This record gives sequence, C-alpha cells and structure tokens, in this order.
Amino acid sequence: MVLEKFEQSHFQGRSFLAVKDFTPEEIEFLVDFSLHLKYLKKNNISHHYLEGKNIALLFEKTSTRTRSAFTTASIDLGAHPEFLGSNDIQLGKKESVADTAKVLGSMFDGIEFRGFSHANAEALAKYAGVPVWNGLTDDWHPTQMIADFMTVKENFGYLKGLNLTFVGDGRNNVANSLLVASAMLGVNCRILAPQELHTSPEVMAIAQKFADQTGAELLVTDDIETAVKDTNVIYTDVWVSMGETNWEERVKLLKPYQVNMEMFKLSGTPADKLIFLHCLPAFHDTQTEYGQDVEEKYGITEMEVTDEVFNSQYARQFEEAENRMHSIKAIMAATLGNLFVPKI
Repeated sequence: MVLEKFEQSHFQGRSFLAVKDFTPEEIEFLVDFSLHLKYLKKNNISHHYLEGKNIALLFEKTSTRTRSAFTTASIDLGAHPEFLGSNDIQLGKKESVADTAKVLGSMFDGIEFRGFSHANAEALAKYAGVPVWNGLTDDWHPTQMIADFMTVKENFGYLKGLNLTFVGDGRNNVANSLLVASAMLGVNCRILAPQELHTSPEVMAIAQKFADQTGAELLVTDDIETAVKDTNVIYTDVWVSMGETNWEERVKLLKPYQVNMEMFKLSGTPADKLIFLHCLPAFHDTQTEYGQDVEEKYGITEMEVTDEVFNSQYARQFEEAENRMHSIKAIMAATLGNLFVPKI
C-alpha cells in the first residue's frame, strides 16, 4: 500500500514518438536505464521484463540496425517479435492507419513503426491502445537519441556541459532530434550546415524551450571553425536521406562540410576528449553500390565522412550501433514492462 504514494507505472503504456514528448528527467532516466540493461546483458543477468508479450515490428522503410535492435531487444526481454514489412502492411493504402492500429493493438502488446510520415506514427499511437515506438519517421528519430547519448555518457561519464556538433543536413530527422535531445540533457549543440539546409524555426523553438530549462547553448551556423571549436562530439549522417533522390544538389551543398581530420584539428579539443559518431550506414568508401555510383557521377570516393576518420581513434559508431539494442530495450521495458519507476 505504501507504493501507492508513488506513480508505480510512470512510463507504463506511453508511446515513444519523439523525445520532445517527454521531460528532460525522463530522457536522462532512459539513458541511464539503457546503461544498466547493457550491464545486465554483458554479465548474463536475465531481465525478462516483457515475458509473454507480443511485439509488432512495422517497417515501411528498410533497416539493419533498427530491425536487429528491436528483434534482439524483444527476445532478451522475453517477448516475441513479429516483423511486418512494406509488403505486409497496408497503412493508408488498402486500410486506414486507424483501422490497422485497432487490429494490431488487439493482437499485440506493443508496436514499433519505422516509416515516412510522422502523422502515421501519431495515428497508430492514438488508435492502437498499446505503446507505439518510433523507429524513425521523416521528422524524428527518438530511439537513436537514447543510444547516442548513452554512447556519449559511456565515453565521458556525464552529459551536461559537453559540446556536440552535428555536420550535414540540418533539417533531417537526426539533426532535429539531436538538437532537441541535446537541449533537454544540457548538452551544447551546434548544427553545422549550409544555409539552404539550416534547421527549421519550428524545431529551433522546441529545442530552445528545453535549453532555457537546462542552460544548454544552441547554435545553427555554416561556419566550420565556429561550430567545431572546443567540441567533444562530431556527429554526421548521410547526405541524402532514405526516400530522397537529390544527390547532385546535396553533393554540391555538403561537399565542403565533409567530416575529415582537418575538422578534428580545427576543434582544438584533446584527442581523449573528442569522439566521432554516425547513425549509419556511412558512405566512407566505395565498397557499396551507392558509393560506386557517386564516384562515377561526381568523382568523389568519400562522402559525409572520410575513411580516415571513420577508422580513427575517435570513431565510436559501432559502439553506438550496438547501443541501439540496449537503449531500445530500455524504452520497451519502461513503457510496457510495468516496472516500478517513481515519478521523475
């Protein structure tokens, strides 16, 4: 009866569509909970918080890390994952999103959605009656953020006061999410992009509201030296997001912003206080069909990051990729596992 004084299921039943829908304290909790679950996994300590649950994995967009992470996370938590690809679901085509949500919500205990329209993710969450987790939409990539800041905290031991620089398309879902999540966690975030690709005023307003609470400093600029000065994290993403085809425009705009060793030197940050992150996949060489095509058309063998940086002492992108599993596990367990989480 004493436990009734607390909000026992503070996260229980909530969807995870964008970090902005939570409080800074809640996002920090998920980062720390991810680190705890990683410890349990590495030490072979069972954590079947979702024993007997069924999880639907809806993928309009293909994926390596997100699908693998949700699948392994579900199994580690004792749940059964069921993959439903673009040929298996009819969202808005032969069946409305609302109807699909009601059907899946009656059969599954939780739903992951990776697709294009964020409105579809919101509709699923509205009508499913079970938690919906955003594996990526055109606007936001929230599960990636928990893994990213988990990786940063692993490397530095803390978050508040660190400097993070995102280099590339300042309007994409990763840049949007990094700006907001950084602001929530007290991390100073710089978005380095050509003016044509600067972050929208709407996203800036959301981030600034949180920055006013945490003291984080936010900056969107096209000046490389300003953006990387004293930074602790240099983060980049592909120049052309899934579903886009404007390679020629992006190569022209972003080639001057390629992450290379010169950029790391410009930061002036000691090597032990600076890391590189990338949400992957990365076009750092020509070992892909995309890479070969871009080399043939535009004469470049490396795109958003050089192979030298990608394989350098700064690189943490593969630890970051592994952490997708641990962080997704934390999100699923917190929102569906009926854990005792006092109100934050």
